[in-house]
Amino acid sequence: MAMRKVLIFGRFERFWHWSQMALIVILMLTGFGLHGFHDLFDFEVAVTIHMYAASALLILWMFSVFWLFTTETWRHFLPTGHGLWQVLRFYSFGIFKGERHPYRKAFWRKHNPLQALAYLMLKVVLFPLIWVTGLLYIFYFLWRDIPHATGWLEAVAMIHTGAAFAILAFAFIHVYMLTTGHSFREHVTPMITGFDLVDLNPEEEAYLEKDQPAMIR
Repeated sequence: MAMRKVLIFGRFERFWHWSQMALIVILMLTGFGLHGFHDLFDFEVAVTIHMYAASALLILWMFSVFWLFTTETWRHFLPTGHGLWQVLRFYSFGIFKGERHPYRKAFWRKHNPLQALAYLMLKVVLFPLIWVTGLLYIFYFLWRDIPHATGWLEAVAMIHTGAAFAILAFAFIHVYMLTTGHSFREHVTPMITGFDLVDLNPEEEAYLEKDQPAMIR
């Protein structure tokens, strides 16, 4: 096995990552403003910005879902029990004892088991909750005449806000994890350049050097 720098984050994936981050920050700022946590924006301005950012994020997510399945990149997000306990143990107390991270990034799996599980839950639970409740809130005029519509709207708003707080917690944990192990720069650089250190077997290394030389350094 050899550690080589390999292009594992393509242009669209990097664009998706940073655009999503910017849009979620805008949505959080405007959303908290709508809930009265701050007064950085007028209510109408906050609603307008929130709506435009939400629409842009929904379009981005639709493109990302299409990209994940057409490129089969979705396979990287499949959780596995193999090595999960070791990663959990490492982040629970091994990291504080200076132990080495038990997972070595591979060409065919760029996320460790815990990352894959967390990203999957984000994509199949929290994001859909935000989509569905947000759309129900926007199109309330279409179902406002059903019995107890006001009560249902309040429940929709609570679920939407709860999902937003859960995504915010994920974002804080994500940023915190960037400060562990390697330097912050080493964690962030791969999502800028696309290249990261990957554990390659001889066959993978030979394939990349012969057929995809631009993907390996």
